[in-house]
Amino acid sequence: MKPHLFRLFSFLCFTSLLLSAPIYAQQLETKTINAEPVIKKINRTGKLMFKRTLNLSFKSGGYLEELNIDEGDSFTKGQLLAQLDIEELTAEKNSSYARLLQAKREIKRINTLLSKNLSSAQALDDAITSVETTRARHKIAQYNLTKAQLIAPFDGVVLARYTELGELQSPSQRALQIAAIENNLVVRVALTAEEVSLVKLKQKIDVNLTQLGLVTGTVSKIPAIADQQSHLFTIEVLLESLAVNQAVVGQLARVLTDVTTDEFTYRLPLEALNSVDNQGRALVMVLEADSTTSVNYHQQAFSIKELTNEYIYLTAQENSLPLTIVTEGWQHLALIVDKTLDEDL
Repeated sequence: MKPHLFRLFSFLCFTSLLLSAPIYAQQLETKTINAEPVIKKINRTGKLMFKRTLNLSFKSGGYLEELNIDEGDSFTKGQLLAQLDIEELTAEKNSSYARLLQAKREIKRINTLLSKNLSSAQALDDAITSVETTRARHKIAQYNLTKAQLIAPFDGVVLARYTELGELQSPSQRALQIAAIENNLVVRVALTAEEVSLVKLKQKIDVNLTQLGLVTGTVSKIPAIADQQSHLFTIEVLLESLAVNQAVVGQLARVLTDVTTDEFTYRLPLEALNSVDNQGRALVMVLEADSTTSVNYHQQAFSIKELTNEYIYLTAQENSLPLTIVTEGWQHLALIVDKTLDEDL
C-alpha cells in the first residue's frame, strides 16, 4: 500500500480515540449542546407616520368665507372647520323649492280639469314627472348647500391648509388635509424578502422611539409585492397606545424583534471549531453517544448554517440528540491522533 494511502487509512481508523478520563480530565473542557430553534433578528430603521390622512374639499364652487382652523391645530368631531359664502347656494335652494311648489299646484289644476273632461291622462303624467324631477333638483340644491361647510368627521389634527379666506374654491381643489389622532400612528419600515417572511399580521413588535424608548406595536399591513425600485417590502407597525402629542410624526424609529423560526441548529462556541474540511463542513470533537465506562471522542463533520464572531451554528433537526463537544483541549486529541499515525507509519 502506498504511504499516503496508508496514512489516510490509519487516520480514519484512529479518529475515534479512546482516552482515559483521569488523564485528560484536567486538559479537556466539554459542553453539552441541545438543538434549538433558529432565532432571526429584525433591526431596521423606519419612519413614524399617520396611517390614514384625509383631503377635504368643497362639493360646490364659491368664495371661502370662514376658516376656523390652521395647520397643526387640533379639532373635535362635528366641529365646523371652514365654510363658503352660501348666498348663491341658498338662492338656488329657494328657487328649486318654489318650482317644486308650482309643479305640485299644476297636478291639482290638471286633476280639476280631468274631472270636467277638459284635460288628458297624458297631461297628468307629464305633471307628475315634472314634480319628481323638480323634487330631485331641490334635493341636490339642499345637498350642495350642506356641503358648503367642512365638518370634522373625527377627532384629529390639521396637517396642511391649501386655501385662504376669500379665495374662490372649486370641487377639484383641496382645502385641508387632516388626520385622525386615535389609532392612526404607524411606523413604516422596509424589509427584505427574507425578513418579511418572518413577520405576520397582528404580530407584536418593539419600536424604539427617541425620548420615549421602547413602545410595543402590532403589524397592521404586509404588502403582497415589493417596491419596483428598491425591491423591498414596506410593512406598517400600528402604535395603538401612542398619542399624537407624545411623539413627533415624521421622526425616525427603530424596529426591533426576534422571530423564532421552524429551523433548528446546534449553537457552539467558536473555540470548539477544529477546522473546516474541503466540503465546507465544520469539524468538531464529539463524545460518542454510546460511551458508558470509557470516554470515547471522535471528530465529526457538520454542515455550517451560520457563523458569527462568537458562535458557529451547525445544521440540526428538531428531534436531534444533544451533543457533548470538546470546547477546550481538543488540540490534545488531535496531537494524539497524529502521534499514533506517525508511530504506525
